[in-house]
Amino acid sequence: MENEREKNVEDGTALEDVKEERKEDEELSVERISEGEVPSWRKQLTLRAFAVSFLLSVMFCFVVMKLSLTTGIIPSFNVSAGLLGFFFIQTWTKLIAQSGMLRQPFTCQENTVIQTCVIASSGVAFSGGFGSYLFGMSERIAEQSEDRKDAFDYKNPALGWMISFLFVVSFIGLFAVVPMRKIIILDFKLKYARGTETAHLINSFHTPEGAKLAKKQVRALGKFFSFSFLWGFFQWFFTAGEDCGFTSFPTFGLQAYEHKFFFDFSATYVGVGMICPHIINVSALVGGILSWGIMWPLIENRKGHWYPADLPPNSLKGLQGYKIFIGIAMILGDGSYNFVKARARTLAGLLIKLLETKAKSQIPVKQHSSPSIKSQSYDDQRRSQLFLKDQIPKWFAIGGYLATAAISTAILPYIFNHHKWYHIAVIYIFAPTLAFCNAFGCGLTGWSSASMYGKLAILTIGAWGGASHGGVMAPLVACGVIMSITAPASDLMQDFKTGYMTLASPRSIFVSQVIGTAMGCVISPCVFWMFYKAFPDIGYTTSEYPAPFATVYYTMARLGVEGFSPLPKHCLNLCYVFFAAAVLINLIRDILGKKRSWFIPLPMAMGIPFFLGSYFAIDMCVGSLILYIWQKVNKAKADAFGPVVASGLICGDGMWTLPSAILALAGVRPPICMKFISRATNSRVDKYLGS
Repeated sequence: MENEREKNVEDGTALEDVKEERKEDEELSVERISEGEVPSWRKQLTLRAFAVSFLLSVMFCFVVMKLSLTTGIIPSFNVSAGLLGFFFIQTWTKLIAQSGMLRQPFTCQENTVIQTCVIASSGVAFSGGFGSYLFGMSERIAEQSEDRKDAFDYKNPALGWMISFLFVVSFIGLFAVVPMRKIIILDFKLKYARGTETAHLINSFHTPEGAKLAKKQVRALGKFFSFSFLWGFFQWFFTAGEDCGFTSFPTFGLQAYEHKFFFDFSATYVGVGMICPHIINVSALVGGILSWGIMWPLIENRKGHWYPADLPPNSLKGLQGYKIFIGIAMILGDGSYNFVKARARTLAGLLIKLLETKAKSQIPVKQHSSPSIKSQSYDDQRRSQLFLKDQIPKWFAIGGYLATAAISTAILPYIFNHHKWYHIAVIYIFAPTLAFCNAFGCGLTGWSSASMYGKLAILTIGAWGGASHGGVMAPLVACGVIMSITAPASDLMQDFKTGYMTLASPRSIFVSQVIGTAMGCVISPCVFWMFYKAFPDIGYTTSEYPAPFATVYYTMARLGVEGFSPLPKHCLNLCYVFFAAAVLINLIRDILGKKRSWFIPLPMAMGIPFFLGSYFAIDMCVGSLILYIWQKVNKAKADAFGPVVASGLICGDGMWTLPSAILALAGVRPPICMKFISRATNSRVDKYLGS
């Protein structure tokens, strides 16, 4: 559209048309509607903003931690963070205004600072690996995966080294992409769908109509938060955990270890199902039926032929090995395909953007040519001006990266004994390129490859170091370093996009990201430590918090170090088949296109239930069904309130884990044990009690 306008300007008769189009654009301009003095970057960073950010960070860290330790599926909470930040500060400013003591009004820039800080803090709960690589280092995960117990093979969680590790590695990714913010945001104009959507919502909150809608959304979120919190208490009150035979109440379906088909009215997964696209929920259900309904019973019938019959249930040389390795094969197949596709699109998009930028910089020399007229809208001109106003010096970014990388390279070998410093040094040499690729690819495709980069680091460093140089610890630490660089890099660029559209200063965005990351480095380990101490069975497959991806990451590290020796009979061939199937399914989806591939499941979502079970997929499909019916009845209302209701369900249930953990630490058990059984079983129980 912009190129067409520039071409039309060469014709003198089109000049007035361009001016008229500009005039219409300015009449609809967001920045003209909300035009006013933008506070300086220092005034955007307020004490009240960081106080609210801290409280919200604690809440969202509990939510992300619970999801990480159960299914590993974590939706975006940007909208919820922005909405709750608006509600708390708006309420605070109204109370202060009534007393006549309000000195600084609440602006969308301050709202952006809160959202950035909260997402940065809760993001550490994901990139910190508490449900994946970091917990995968523990003895609890290692002892389930065979009998290797030498000093190099595990490191049990402890607050001291976890906090130190996160502070050492979590800030490097922020410095890596700061010098490229102008190129990515202004020159390449990448979409960053999540950042753009959040910016539109924050801007709308600070208009009269948007403020009214935001109040309704906050009320809806509060209602479903309260309902979900009370429902969590109700489930706890009527359940005695393993003594009762169930981990939650009520439950309908088969919940035995071998048959994980049940629906337990989990508010968290119903809410996640309302946020996630329908295809993800259905794909997870299809994967659960394929694995637990068909494959595992068939393989179990081969007990004694394909694997020894006397193996413990968690042995990787038995049925558990098929579950873990085949699930990993599907995830790697899907991830590898999308990784290569994303990188190809990234390189192609980067080349196109560079050529476009070069072409724009060349001034055509024509006789009798018309003067150049900028085709930027008023919004873009104002946003670009303020985005470039507060520069972050390149020397600061480069110096910060080199300093943090040097500190990390020196300290990490002391945190993890026998870990080689040159593994970390090599990673930091390539890290800026990886951070840029992930940030650029995320802006182009909306997909962050941080976890895929981490898996590649596991296999690469595992094969390089081997069993004699740190065992499985070296690849898991390398995974943590890579994820702590690439994940914050894409998140920061998302926030820069949000700040660009809300007129928030890049300096305030960067500072709030740093402060939020520092909060997360303390809050996340403390929250995980509470889970770890309150629930002694955390990490086991029969636990309420099985941490399935911790086993996956540990198993991948062993594969990188030891090769394919741990695999049971025919498992490797099945892995090849499912890896190829995942690639083929993705290829078919791309060939058919979005309109015709809506019924083809996603291999990544299908692979997760292979080792986790189908229970969460059933809950998520219920949430998806609720949203689908709501959209059919009133699509506008469903679109406006669906994510809010889902966030309320997720956050309320997630926050119940705090009092639940405190009660568990205090040794308080639920007073009532309740379970559902068949009529025949009930008759046998009555007969037994009567005798």
